[in-house]
Amino acid sequence: MLEKVTQSLAGRTAVLKLLPLSMDEVRQFNDLPEELNVFELIFNGFYPGKYNLDIHPTDFFLSYFETYIQRDVRQIKNISNLELFSNFIRLCAGRIGQVLDLSSLAADTGVSVNTVKGWLSVLQASYIIVMLQPYYKNLNKRLIKSPKLYFADTGLASYLLNISNADQLQNHYLRGGLFENFVLLELLKSRYNKGLDKNIYFYRDNNKNEIDFIVEKADKVDVIEVKSGQTFSEA
Repeated sequence: MLEKVTQSLAGRTAVLKLLPLSMDEVRQFNDLPEELNVFELIFNGFYPGKYNLDIHPTDFFLSYFETYIQRDVRQIKNISNLELFSNFIRLCAGRIGQVLDLSSLAADTGVSVNTVKGWLSVLQASYIIVMLQPYYKNLNKRLIKSPKLYFADTGLASYLLNISNADQLQNHYLRGGLFENFVLLELLKSRYNKGLDKNIYFYRDNNKNEIDFIVEKADKVDVIEVKSGQTFSEA
């Protein structure tokens, strides 16, 4: 819609980023108990329409995905081969929580790296995926180093991975990535709902030491490590 506005809105408008419902909002929406099965939440996703319609997630996301591909994508970019683009999105889902390798993704999809870059821009512009930049004190490095790939809704990601129920999700090889995706989205929703910038990064050094999430604040950084298991051991 903004593309159709001919006058500059600089200084006369506010941009608010609204992601799907947060976990607390879903609980309020459905009067759910305090103790929730987090994998049920991840599988169901957080789109309000899913809870309004009270239908199975697979049915909801089947319709959502087909509508997105057939209508929304064409309004953003002229993509001639929609079937290939659909396969590309599913391949992205298989890379949740991973550092983005454009060459590998292009080879698996059967398109050029430039095409992959363009399609990723479409997914970002339409709030299907979220890119997480690496943390460096040098701001230039944050922009040129490869980001991690996540989805804006875990229910959609689960559907794209052909996960049919929460039990299957708990035993899926991407269980950890989906749980990590869920935590990231809760962090983002908390910040966006307060009108704050994203300011969330990941860290990985040359020795493959990693920190899942770094939240940068004015006077400090918060570090967050995510584990999907029920037990953990201190380092």
